[in-house]
Amino acid sequence: MNAKNENPKIPVIAVVGPTASGKTALGVALCRRFDGEVVSADSMQIYRGMEIAAAVPSMEERQGVPHHLMQFLDPTERYSVAAYCKDAAACIADIHARGKVPVVVGGTGLYVNALLDHVAFTEADTDLSLREELTKRLEQEGVQPLLDELRRVDPERAAQLHENDTKRILRALEFYYQNGMTITEQNRLSRAEPSPYRTLMLGLFVRDRAVLYDRINRRVDQMAVSGLLEEARRCLNDPRATAAQAIGHKELKRFFVGEVTEREALDHLKQQTRRYAKRQLTWFGRDERIVRLYIDEYNDPSSLAARAIGLCEPFLKGEENRG
Repeated sequence: MNAKNENPKIPVIAVVGPTASGKTALGVALCRRFDGEVVSADSMQIYRGMEIAAAVPSMEERQGVPHHLMQFLDPTERYSVAAYCKDAAACIADIHARGKVPVVVGGTGLYVNALLDHVAFTEADTDLSLREELTKRLEQEGVQPLLDELRRVDPERAAQLHENDTKRILRALEFYYQNGMTITEQNRLSRAEPSPYRTLMLGLFVRDRAVLYDRINRRVDQMAVSGLLEEARRCLNDPRATAAQAIGHKELKRFFVGEVTEREALDHLKQQTRRYAKRQLTWFGRDERIVRLYIDEYNDPSSLAARAIGLCEPFLKGEENRG
C-alpha cells in the first residue's frame, strides 16, 4: 500500500522509543500488515557477534519480515552517522522501488533524526594535531572537563551524550574548534534541503516508568540466561572493538577482573540500561511530530498494534493524520 501518486515523497513509518519498549514486535506487526520491511536504526545492532547485548531480534521474532542494516559490520569497524544515513537511504529507496513499505525501527535518536530529516554532513579535513591535543587532554584530565567544555560551547549536543561516549564528545569539540560552529548549528543549516520522506513517527512511551524499568530488569536477567557473559567476555578481549563500549558489555568488565560479583555486575547493567532508557525518552519526548503510544495503556501487544495500524492506514493512503 503506497502513498498517492501525486505525492513524490516516499512514505516511511518510524517506530521509535526506549530500549525494551516493544519496538521490534510493533515494527514486525506493521510490516506484516502493510507488506513492509524493517530498516534498523540501532547503533549497536549493526555489529556482528553482539546478538545478546544489542537485543538483535531472532528469526522467530522477525516472523519472516526482512530486516536491513543488522549485523553487517565487524566489531572493530567504525561507523558514522553519515554512513548510516547513506546506507539507510539506499535501503529505503530499494524497498519503496519494490512496492513495499519502509519501516524504520530503533532507539538511536541521532540515527533516526539524521535520516528522516535528511541531514547533510560536512566532511571537513581532519586536523590531526587538534585531535591529538584533545585525546591527550582526555587521558590526562578525564572526560568530565571536556564534557563541561562541550556544555559551554554546544549545550544541545552535550545534553545528547553520555559521559561514557568519549568518542562523540571529542568529535563534537573537534568539530567546533575546526569549523567555528557547533555540530548542532551545522545540523540546522544542513536541513535546508527538504527530506525526500513523508514520515509517520510512532513513539512508544510509558505513563509509569516503573513499567518500563521492570521490563528492562527482566530483559537483562534473560540476557544473562542466554549467554550474555560469554558474549561480553569474547568482545571485551579484543581491545580494537568499537562495539566493546556497548551497554551490556562494558558494565561486566569489573566482574571479569574480580572486582564485583556477577550479581553486582548485572545490577549495575540494569541501572545503566534504565538510565539509557531515560535519555531515550527525553530525546524522543522533545519531538512534537511523534505520535505517542503509551505501552502501559494496552493490555497486550496486539491491541497496541491495532492502534498503530489504525494510524498507519490513512497515512499510507496519503490522508492527513494527526494521531
